[in-house]
Amino acid sequence: MTLLAVLAFLPILAAAVMLVGLRMPARQAMPLVLIITAGIAWHFWDLPATFIAASAVQGLFITFDILFIIFGAILLLNVLQESGAVGVIREGFSKISTDRRVQVVIVAWLFGSFIEGAAGFGTPAAIVAPLLVVLGFPALAAVMLGMLVQSTAVTFGAVGTPILVGAQGGLQGEEFTAHLASSGLTAMDYLQSITDHVVVFHALAGTLMPTIMVCMMTRFFGLNKSWRDGLRIFPFALFGGLAFTIPYCINGWLLGPEFPSLLGAPIGLFIVTLAARKGFLLPRDSWDFPARKAWPKHWMGALDLGGKEVQPGRSISLARAWAPYGILAGLLIVSRLPVLPLKGWLSNLKITWPDIFQTGINGASAPLYLPATFLVITSIATYFLHGMKPAAFRKAFHTSRKMLLGAGFVLIFTIPMVRIYINSGINPSGLSAMPIAMAEWVAASFGEVYPLFAPSVGALGAFIAGSNTVSNLMFCLFQFGVAEQLAMPTVIMVSLQAVGAAAGNMIAIHNIVAASATVGILGQEGLVLRKTILPTLYYVILTGILGMIYIQFLM
Repeated sequence: MTLLAVLAFLPILAAAVMLVGLRMPARQAMPLVLIITAGIAWHFWDLPATFIAASAVQGLFITFDILFIIFGAILLLNVLQESGAVGVIREGFSKISTDRRVQVVIVAWLFGSFIEGAAGFGTPAAIVAPLLVVLGFPALAAVMLGMLVQSTAVTFGAVGTPILVGAQGGLQGEEFTAHLASSGLTAMDYLQSITDHVVVFHALAGTLMPTIMVCMMTRFFGLNKSWRDGLRIFPFALFGGLAFTIPYCINGWLLGPEFPSLLGAPIGLFIVTLAARKGFLLPRDSWDFPARKAWPKHWMGALDLGGKEVQPGRSISLARAWAPYGILAGLLIVSRLPVLPLKGWLSNLKITWPDIFQTGINGASAPLYLPATFLVITSIATYFLHGMKPAAFRKAFHTSRKMLLGAGFVLIFTIPMVRIYINSGINPSGLSAMPIAMAEWVAASFGEVYPLFAPSVGALGAFIAGSNTVSNLMFCLFQFGVAEQLAMPTVIMVSLQAVGAAAGNMIAIHNIVAASATVGILGQEGLVLRKTILPTLYYVILTGILGMIYIQFLM
């Protein structure tokens, strides 16, 4: 068991050493990690070459989805740039507050959490990072903050997909069916119980996330390199955290897993924006980055989103400048509400390759259901709404297309590596898949204190797959089984899995690549990862402690 766990951990260790230790860009590191992963799967897991190839093809389907999202996010920002809306948006935020710390709470934390609730799948970072650059943030800081948004809101992202699809699909098995029968529960009862506990764990850990985000910004991108500069806005940042997590909990308890993030974030956004306009809890000083000419080169991206002036003879109001985001949010909500038929229509229109190379592995993409489709539709709507000239729209389109090349090269290697890793359980030797092998070793090694590590297992799955949903699919049944073996409440262990998987999105490599591509800083992934790992550790350690206390003293 130990040997298998070590072998399974080698690809992750290799990625960490190359990206963080050696500071290699992802375009050089990830092809090597793919080769290492394939070699281990073939030699030690006896995974046939056809299965490795089929997993790589399956990964390319996912790569297409991610690249489509990146293109849509870049296109919308470039269209707003060319129309002149970027300058209007920047001016509008400066009227609320010129303090960058306030902008982090409102734009990154609250607006980003809303986008997560509506769309999920890495969309917040792909939208928030460019928007922060528009507002004058360094590109590297914007990517870091965009990644940190992908924490508290993620478990209920994409209208609850990580619970409704990930946890429910991951729990399918004879053990779970027997547990439901003996408990007199339905699957939806169990999912609601998970939701009831997850919102509490997230609220206890996530309320401090706006403070952490602000302090990370002032420490790594401030003139004084000071944590204290961030802590000066602690009352307002704490208020921003509570403005989201309180309605987040209430919506989870009363309405279910579809709505904590989807409704909690806009409620918080309204409250906090109103408070900021009134100066409520704001410090007397206003914090900003050093002068742009003093920024190190690695802070800046290749994407210039400084904001064009509005063309002479017409004007764009603040409402019209923001209207594309309203259109986008409306489209995302309408397309994801299960009570409306649009979700079924769009998600059923798929490009598929079933049984790739006769391996039983399937590749599928539902392009019309992806957030990218609505990003492109919103971009087209903006062309008419803002009265753009055709040449300006063509320029935005071609600029966006060119920026896909770097991200595409990295993801072509990264996602197939992930699929080989996950599919390694399909082997003639009967060995557990690589992620399961590591998790089994952890459970056997730590026994009664395993709840401390349950969130880390979830985070590991998200780090590998870049998805809370996929991590839940991989590990929920495992976490359930460990809880039964240790005579611990299964719903708590599965809840810790779901929370940890959300936190792991902050360090998911291909999410970092996707966010970096939107602002033109490909090659800096290691720098981002070295920063986002700190909040990730905070999240999984605190949640593990809370879970242990709950199991030992409150059950």
